[in-house]
Amino acid sequence: MSMSSPTIELTKALISRPSVTPEDAGCQELMIEMLEAMGFVIERLPFEEVTNLWARRGTEGPLFCFAGHTDVVPTGPVEKWTHHPFEPTISEGYLYGRGAADMKGSIAAFMTALQRFIEHHPDHKGSIALLITSDEEGPFINGTTRVIDHLEARNEKINWCIVGEPSSTDKVGDIIKNGRRGSLSGKLRVNGIQGHVAYPHLVRNPIHEAAPALAELASTIWDEGNDFFPPTSFQISNIHAGTGATNVVPGSIEVDFNFRFSTEVTADELKERVRDLLDKHNLEWDIDWILSGNPFLTAEGDLVAAAQASIKAITGLETELSTSGGTSDGRFIAPTGAQVLELGPVNATIHQIDERVRVKDLDTLSDLYENIMARLLV
Repeated sequence: MSMSSPTIELTKALISRPSVTPEDAGCQELMIEMLEAMGFVIERLPFEEVTNLWARRGTEGPLFCFAGHTDVVPTGPVEKWTHHPFEPTISEGYLYGRGAADMKGSIAAFMTALQRFIEHHPDHKGSIALLITSDEEGPFINGTTRVIDHLEARNEKINWCIVGEPSSTDKVGDIIKNGRRGSLSGKLRVNGIQGHVAYPHLVRNPIHEAAPALAELASTIWDEGNDFFPPTSFQISNIHAGTGATNVVPGSIEVDFNFRFSTEVTADELKERVRDLLDKHNLEWDIDWILSGNPFLTAEGDLVAAAQASIKAITGLETELSTSGGTSDGRFIAPTGAQVLELGPVNATIHQIDERVRVKDLDTLSDLYENIMARLLV
């Protein structure tokens, strides 16, 4: 098996650029040079510290789009990596480096698939675009969501979108994400009265008061899910209270929690149910809410059919549709009416020390992207 191909070499070139969020480190300029040679019209869309790219070839519909991000998460202790995280290294059939799987490998596969497709089909129907940001791993404020606002303002609509997030579990294409759960986080503060532990009649312990409510929140069934989504889940991630002294009852407790919710419930409904539960326990409380994204679903349509057929033809796999996992920038694209799927490499090592991807998987992924475009645009 060859350890070199245009997709592999481009992945290595991207990994070597240390684009820790929100930095792009020149990745998009490398892409732009290639895209201009393919006839794409380039729009650089910087917002604050974030680098964004919208590139389009063609002016007619339907519009097929690849979406992804050039930023990566921090490496962690470099000395714990087998190979330097920004010095891409091939070993035993794997390409090591930060972003190899999430998601510089997918971006390289986008690019080489486009090169071959346009060479073979220079007069393809419709248009092709890329939406690339350096803000996916960060606060997601000035990235894809801002680009979508920019496109919506001029009524430029995406029909089909493939997000290159690492969706696969064991083999490339075994799972594609046809939706994602919503994410709603809350920071709850319950107030009491601080005082000496030896004088309980003079204090009101917020830990004691909050505990039954937290237990009820954790045991509540929020919904039953549906054919595409598992039941909504509630998880507490952090609890903080106390002054550090063992003889002081704290004046407040802070609790961080998160809902990953299905289409069976809305964010507003979850907020209302939490408020009612806290009031039922007679707590003095307040909450700061952060809605990271609502759930989205592409249940069926041309894009799902093209992806399933391509995966079957190239890999022999009967792919599974799934909405599991975290959120992605697809949550900003789907509300515009686009059909959105996530299809990328195996996700076993993303965000880890020694992140890596099978070398052969990168070329397979590029072939899949090309095949999907051919089914939709030829």
